[in-house]
Amino acid sequence: MAIGAAASGFGFSTQTSTVGEMNRGAFSQDGNQLTFYHDQIREPFKVMATADTHLFRDDERGEPFKAYSGRMAKAYNQTRHVKTGNITNPETCFLETLAIARQEQVAFVALLGDIFSFPSEAAIEWAEAQLKESQLSYVYVAGNHDWHYEGMEGSLESLRRKWVNNRLLRLYQGGNPLMQVREVAGVQFVVLDNSYYEILPEQLAFTRRILRSKRPIVLMMHIPLYAMGRKVGYGCGHPGWNAQNDRSYQLERREQWPEKGHSATTFQFYREVTQAPNVLATISGHIHEPTLDLINGMPSVVTDANAQGGYLKLFFAPSGKG
Repeated sequence: MAIGAAASGFGFSTQTSTVGEMNRGAFSQDGNQLTFYHDQIREPFKVMATADTHLFRDDERGEPFKAYSGRMAKAYNQTRHVKTGNITNPETCFLETLAIARQEQVAFVALLGDIFSFPSEAAIEWAEAQLKESQLSYVYVAGNHDWHYEGMEGSLESLRRKWVNNRLLRLYQGGNPLMQVREVAGVQFVVLDNSYYEILPEQLAFTRRILRSKRPIVLMMHIPLYAMGRKVGYGCGHPGWNAQNDRSYQLERREQWPEKGHSATTFQFYREVTQAPNVLATISGHIHEPTLDLINGMPSVVTDANAQGGYLKLFFAPSGKG
């Protein structure tokens, strides 16, 4: 069963859910802050999650790619801040978010894809410099725009591999771009690239190994998991995800979704993650608005777009010690 709730800005309603028999602990949610309680969390800590900044800075190195970057280079030049309503822009919002993360003394910042509107060298270098100056620990995973030059020939898989390796690799700090795990105080943060909606066999195997640990897990990806009632383009694992229902491939000038839909691996990943008793939550972006769904009692949460000031504050605490 999936229960959907959507909101605008930071306006989530306060909710609490306890699933003790599944060992998911408990969570509460107020505005853009989620708090997770679990008896295996050793000490309180905070994490910040953000996605969809859509940085578009470019320079002369981008001139040969103008035919592929033109639409997205203009998409988010000016935005309206979700909290203040004031006119702003992605770079200002990114810096604001890093400043809040420093103030909150987070364990790390999770950059969950579409930090860039296209793989601009200038934008990537600028973001890396801001992260270095902030002295914040961070993890990064690509979204569907980070590596995509619209109209460039090639499959989604080959284009992702090419531009991750040629432009984005520095942001992974030596980690595997497809899958990483970071542990903080007993919680395993599994970070996976599902930026063209599919899960690869090696990602499924990687996730299975961590699920078997029985320790609390938070899954972080760019594209959220499918939840009942959501549109086809919303989530990974939707049974109707296929070429017939692909409405955006011509606009985005990319390869169309497969005729037969998701791979068996993607569906198996979806089943195993949503049924695992130790997955506390999934945290994602992509949708550009804050949403909360419960899938088998597991919260699946999407952050508002960072291009307009959105982010999530995640607080973790031992049960009864929040």
